[in-house]
Amino acid sequence: MHGSDFDLVLLGRDLGIRLSGLFDTQIAAALHGRESLGLASLLKDYHGIELSKKYQRADWAMRPLTEGMLEYAAADTQYLNTLSDQMRTELRARGRESWLVEECQALEESSSSVQHSEEIDPVSRVKGARELTPRQLTALRQALQWRDKLARENDKALFRIIGDGPLLEAVVMNPQRARELFDIKGFPKGLARNKGSDLVRIFESVARVPESELQSYPSRPRARSRRSSPETEALLEALKLVRNALAEKLGIAKGTLLSNAVLSRVARTNPKDLSSLAEVEGMRGWKIEVVGDSLLEVIHRG
Repeated sequence: MHGSDFDLVLLGRDLGIRLSGLFDTQIAAALHGRESLGLASLLKDYHGIELSKKYQRADWAMRPLTEGMLEYAAADTQYLNTLSDQMRTELRARGRESWLVEECQALEESSSSVQHSEEIDPVSRVKGARELTPRQLTALRQALQWRDKLARENDKALFRIIGDGPLLEAVVMNPQRARELFDIKGFPKGLARNKGSDLVRIFESVARVPESELQSYPSRPRARSRRSSPETEALLEALKLVRNALAEKLGIAKGTLLSNAVLSRVARTNPKDLSSLAEVEGMRGWKIEVVGDSLLEVIHRG
């Protein structure tokens, strides 16, 4: 795959599929030290192929897909096997194949641990919902469930049933008749005509819910202060200098070697040996081999 992080999340969330043995050509390109990581750039350099951009903004929900769209979609994957073989050979020759394996395994694991959308209160995803009353929020939750049911029945994306904005406006309006939905800008006329009465009945049922059963906007736990001490900030800057120098020597991007977020965790944790360093989130085995001793040298010196 290429740039598979979001694809893996969708496969796991929507289809229950978890991949193993991933080879991500975008990660391979980063570990190889390439400046341009896009698939089009890789195919042009390795195979002299220029991918068409004609259908990048096409409506992929339309059916049937045109012949040109099918060819465009196929071209996105057609050369990945050959490309991955070439890139694996290059990384192996440079002693970096194990780096790729670790990074891909980490991506597999992180994508499987992403919180499912069902565990998140759906109203928190709707802009403007925070301003609603508890009764309106209850109506919105049920309206979102209604939209989700219609989307599943019709095999369509949620926004192709109705957008968040018009649905939120319908909640605030609290219509007594389906025809009132026609006055809402962006509310699909066909939906109002064919299913509007169902939505009105939902609002009517919510109006009868006792106050004690209404739910407020979901609260978020307060994040702990991340302000670091001057000593920690000074250590972080020193660690960055080491990281930057090694990344330049290796010919890879600084963030590919170690992101600032990982370095911040190292500075806050202040590990004293390699085993402690290995426990810091984001410190893969290959990173410890490449930069571990240098980081510890800075820590001990501080």
